[in-house]
Amino acid sequence: MRAVVQTRASLACALAAFWAFAPALPAVAADVRSDRIGINRVNLAWLSRADQQRVLNEIAASGITHVRLSLSRPVDKSIEALEMADRLGLKILLEIQLGNVDYYPAGAPPRTGFGRIWDVQRLSDLDLDLYRARLRSALRRIDGMGIRIDAVEPGNEINYSAYNGDLVVYEKPGPQTPRNVSEVANRSAFERGLDAYVGAVRITREELQATVHSRDALLISAGLSDVGTDEADRRGMERLEPGEFISLLRKRGIDALVDGYGIHAYPGRKDDAALARYVTRLLDFCRPEGEGKPCWVTEWGIANTALSCPVDDREREGAVRAVRRSFTELMEKGRLEAAFYYDWDTQPVYSVWRCGALSPAGVAATEAGNGDGK
Repeated sequence: MRAVVQTRASLACALAAFWAFAPALPAVAADVRSDRIGINRVNLAWLSRADQQRVLNEIAASGITHVRLSLSRPVDKSIEALEMADRLGLKILLEIQLGNVDYYPAGAPPRTGFGRIWDVQRLSDLDLDLYRARLRSALRRIDGMGIRIDAVEPGNEINYSAYNGDLVVYEKPGPQTPRNVSEVANRSAFERGLDAYVGAVRITREELQATVHSRDALLISAGLSDVGTDEADRRGMERLEPGEFISLLRKRGIDALVDGYGIHAYPGRKDDAALARYVTRLLDFCRPEGEGKPCWVTEWGIANTALSCPVDDREREGAVRAVRRSFTELMEKGRLEAAFYYDWDTQPVYSVWRCGALSPAGVAATEAGNGDGK
């Protein structure tokens, strides 16, 4: 295993230099795998063009084929990153950040996080006409560059108050947070937000179908948070279980619009059996096409708090391989179609780009097969 890591690290250095000067190569449709194994590198719009190129070169040179990127402000720079990724042959899962104030009426107040979490817009305030206009403009520019988007994911963790302003953050933690939708503090606004979200998904489908290069892109519902009740209580932040949230969306017709359900998985450090149980329980609502909808794990991660170089990734590598085995079982049953590891290089304890190379856990998380090198 160490030899594999060292070999990939050496290749990364050589290929990174190659990609920096090589002519652009178009993405080839035949290269798209039915099971998408990839990496997250969101908010590239916040980097300089040179840093965007460096990060994407490193990802491509590490043998990774699929990447989850963001359409966020500033949109121009988000699109620059998409063009770079496409030129490198990376298949793009595009997360549309619904917190973008350009999708909301001027002056629509965000819900406060009381300084403990960022303030965030309310989904119930989402202006669908503004959303369509802004998305259409972005997609036309992307399409005009010849970029093909593999899949689109409107929204992120909208079952959790960190990303859905219709769910409240308590001024002070202490009271028990909701266990089901009937206990949500402002249920009326929350349900209006769900209606607005389904409207945004419908618009996303329509605008994608109006493109040339991405008309067949898959549409995935917002990746849902796996934050549990204990953590929600400790933080004083409302959330709903992913399965219940999906049921609420299904009642609003989401199945007619999406190709899969997004879900996030952060199981923590557990033994192999406990990790398998965690994945099985979390993805219980995922079904093969025809029986429901399969899931896409658009974020998953295992922390390694040891940040020194050279990296010691032995414990995390074992946990990552255990999770990959569970994912493989679900993929073989048609219940899971994608798994994108979080994170490439922005979150110190979760990142897999360590000490100038892809870490052993990163290799296990992103290699083809089941993560055991098979």
